[in-house]
Amino acid sequence: MCLCSGESPDVYIAERLFSSSLMVLVSRSTPFRMNIYHFKKSTEICNYSYSSNILAVKLNRQRLIVCLEEALYIHNIKDMKLLKSLLNTPPNPKGLCALSVSLSSSYLAYPGSFTAGEVTLYDALNLNTVTVISAHASHVAAIAFSASGTSLASASEKGTVIRVFSVPDGVKLFEFRRGMKRYVSISSLSFSADTQFLCASSNTETVHIFRLEHHSPSQESPSWSAYMGKMFSAASTYLPSQVSDMMHQDRAFATVRLSVAGMRNIAALSMIQKVLCLLVASLDGHLYIYNIDPQEGGDCPLVKKHRLFDGDDEAELEACGPSYAAAVATRTNPEPASSSYCEDVGVKRGELIPEHEFADGPVCLDDEQEFPPVSFQNKQLDG
Repeated sequence: MCLCSGESPDVYIAERLFSSSLMVLVSRSTPFRMNIYHFKKSTEICNYSYSSNILAVKLNRQRLIVCLEEALYIHNIKDMKLLKSLLNTPPNPKGLCALSVSLSSSYLAYPGSFTAGEVTLYDALNLNTVTVISAHASHVAAIAFSASGTSLASASEKGTVIRVFSVPDGVKLFEFRRGMKRYVSISSLSFSADTQFLCASSNTETVHIFRLEHHSPSQESPSWSAYMGKMFSAASTYLPSQVSDMMHQDRAFATVRLSVAGMRNIAALSMIQKVLCLLVASLDGHLYIYNIDPQEGGDCPLVKKHRLFDGDDEAELEACGPSYAAAVATRTNPEPASSSYCEDVGVKRGELIPEHEFADGPVCLDDEQEFPPVSFQNKQLDG
């Protein structure tokens, strides 16, 4: 089964369960229906239809989430039983949501308001709302969990400030300023596996990497910058709150300068041969890999460039181009309107997905033949 070939030209959402054979597809021809495949066997496991267009699908080893513009459906992934329907949620035309991938928890985050930058944190295992986080003054544009599910990053539509909150209590841990001169559209947020770094990509030529550490005054060196920092901190108490907030916001620890600005991309952090790297998948059809100095930061050099596609089909790039970096990062009506099931694929009675499909499997980026797990979605559903 070739997901990015002419056999499925209208696919606009595809989510793979880590490196398993489980793939979820949604096509433009039937945007209200989700099809679940065992792609190595080219076999459909089941399909579900909903009352309106599907905008996003998220999955981990316990839950599968389907996001509509004003509803969220929570399924048990092993038998696809519908566990909970969250109806009449705030309008979410972009299908913005995030699902933690930790084995010990399964938190779901989605916009909690259409008029303010609130994020609702929902426990998808115990099926109850945990808290509502007042993340930003304007609408939330991007959200992402850390691999452990203990931190949540968010960015607003302005794209100037990025915040990190603890999970599940929603306490603000960090606040970073991406820029001051212009508003941007944040296209992705991604933590490193150890939650020490956070990267943010946008429609500009710069990808920012932030270091998540609290500075201890006793550990500061008596440098000129430290001295100036103390002066600004003292002065901020006499300044307007907006100016004071800006002075307390940390700046990027490291940056990457892309060759092209304004092109949609997705960035992720990953360890490759024990080196911290930034991966950027762009709609120009390439996967770029940059080395990051975890001690000094600064400008990150480009070390490798992979061509993701042989052809120049822009529609193909739009569908599949931004998938690979996001995939590596993760490796790393109240009832559905209808459902149907296909032939048995060797699972236990009452289950749809074989147990072995939920096991971890390493992705080896050092191997040129390795095909990264795919998880892609178009920017917006037409119609």
